[in-house]
Amino acid sequence: MGLRYRARMIHRPFFIAGSWRESSERMTIRSPYDDRELCSVSLAQPQHVEEAIAAAAKAFAVTRKMPTWQRAELCRKTAASFGARGEELALAMVDEGGKPIGDARAEVDRAVHCFEVAASEAETQGGEVMPLDLRPSAAGRIGFTKRVPVGPVSAISPFNFPLNLAVHKVAPALAVGCPVVLKPAPQTPTVCLQLAEIIDAAGWPKGCLSVLPSLPQVADQLVTDERMKMLTFTGSPEVGWELKRRSGKKKVVLELGSNAAVIVDDGADLSLAVPRIVYGAFSYAGQKCISVQRIYVHDKVYDAFLSQLLAATAKVKHGDPRDPEVLVGPMINQAAAVRVEQWIDEAKARGARVLAGGARHGSVMPATVLVDVPPDAKLSCAEAFGPVVTVDRFRDFDEALRRVNDSRFGLQAGVFTADLNRTLRSWSELEMGGVIINDIPTWRIDPMPYGGVKDSGLGREGLRSSMEEMTELRLLVVNAPV
Repeated sequence: MGLRYRARMIHRPFFIAGSWRESSERMTIRSPYDDRELCSVSLAQPQHVEEAIAAAAKAFAVTRKMPTWQRAELCRKTAASFGARGEELALAMVDEGGKPIGDARAEVDRAVHCFEVAASEAETQGGEVMPLDLRPSAAGRIGFTKRVPVGPVSAISPFNFPLNLAVHKVAPALAVGCPVVLKPAPQTPTVCLQLAEIIDAAGWPKGCLSVLPSLPQVADQLVTDERMKMLTFTGSPEVGWELKRRSGKKKVVLELGSNAAVIVDDGADLSLAVPRIVYGAFSYAGQKCISVQRIYVHDKVYDAFLSQLLAATAKVKHGDPRDPEVLVGPMINQAAAVRVEQWIDEAKARGARVLAGGARHGSVMPATVLVDVPPDAKLSCAEAFGPVVTVDRFRDFDEALRRVNDSRFGLQAGVFTADLNRTLRSWSELEMGGVIINDIPTWRIDPMPYGGVKDSGLGREGLRSSMEEMTELRLLVVNAPV
């Protein structure tokens, strides 16, 4: 049974350097499930973006000098502050993004974990002592390194993980002493505004965070302004690479798209592989960068796998995201569902067969399985970002590796195998940021290095990796002849 819906529409201002602000331009947020009006949000204007950037640049003089104990303590205080507001945050994600309530609650838990890990990483981030007397001319020299914060960070976060992917940018930045100006996705802005309330209440210095819902053209200054020393963006490849092109000299981290693949080898445990693949393909309507999209199954187990996959898919419930039994809620809007429907029709016109799902209901696309999809069809070679998988067979493991690599993307891949040699070959040969053995590419825990190659991105997220990206190595050389 579903949870009750919010009855009263509220209005939310935006957040600049410790103060809540309004503008004359507002945007109405609607539910992707039933098109209910949820709230209105003030949109920041160019003068507000300028004010936030100036505040971040000024705050950096304070945050860069904050001692480690204070940054770590504030991260832990922020993590603890999520407890009282966990259900409020989860329901906001359900209503605004159509995220099933179970996944939304898990996302809140992940955000807490991110701030906890950020605290620990802040306490252990250090440098090294280097012997430099490696030639006679360098006698008496010794080197020391440390990491220093790069400066104010521009952060642009997506709709699909509106809390946790914002936290993946904000937590490491604050942990190393970098102020952040955050632009949330227009579909799901209120979670980031609630995050601002939590961070402000925790006692961080004013100016260390601004959250600016705004139109893309208004927020463009976050990309081009030289006072912002780093851009971290999660979203589509087309937008991400264009932002990098215009970002000037600032550091850039991009976490972009994928058409994530899974290999099911002939020795794989199907009782493990099938339920994991079903979750990885269909949870949150497939709207994850590492959602399972392509499945390559060894010919020896293909029939058994496909039979079990279809049986499990038939049990997947779709519909109201407030229903705890629902795995597939709505897509972010009806246009997104229509696009997936059109891609399915394109594949069918080229000989593909739909074995499950495929019939859209408004913004809801049920769990869908296709076979005989041409490799150059959009459902295979582009990022579907919907609850759709394609299933193909292979006879030779090296052939499967080649087919996974035959993509402009390279974020993560999953391989179900009992063969150690094939495990190591997968790790060596797959052109991916990460290879997950005996699990789905959708698996992620927040501290691990996460990011892609090729069109899937640049740099790495994950708390320690992000903190390294948001700092620069500084060398001290001491000439101390004895």
